[in-house]
Amino acid sequence: MEYTLDKMTAADWEAVREIYLEGIDTGNATIEIAAPDWDEWNANHRPDCRLVARSGGKVLAWAVLSPISQRQAYSGVAEESIYVAASARGTGIGKALLTALIEESEQAGIWSLQAGIFPENTASIELHKGVGFREIGFQEGKGFLDGVWRDVVLLERRSEVVGV
Repeated sequence: MEYTLDKMTAADWEAVREIYLEGIDTGNATIEIAAPDWDEWNANHRPDCRLVARSGGKVLAWAVLSPISQRQAYSGVAEESIYVAASARGTGIGKALLTALIEESEQAGIWSLQAGIFPENTASIELHKGVGFREIGFQEGKGFLDGVWRDVVLLERRSEVVGV
């Protein structure tokens, strides 16, 4: 599959939202049960470090960073999110996109990326480990979804460029 990696823009929101909704529908991608509107989503993510993968002009995947704190001491730590459309899963697009996001995060001065993934989402865990994330913990019953307490595997990737 041929694709390009680009900066995400507000014009990509509807496609990004649709892919997010696909993730929600799996029951294993997020604790959220609905996608926010653009203003809420935009306010909760860094304005830089937002990427999409496109093929034929269509967004197939996206990856972004969210600040974990407003405190200056944590300015180099961010939470990473990546979502791949069902039609593009297993093609390698996720690995390419996450690798590019890591590079962009380091250019932005990020020294630590973190991700929280349901243990049932083995594909996402393996994707993250494949680009240098390591498992650092496990949170039992972190969130409640569809009447079930969900556990979360915590992963982290420390930069070998920033903060060393």
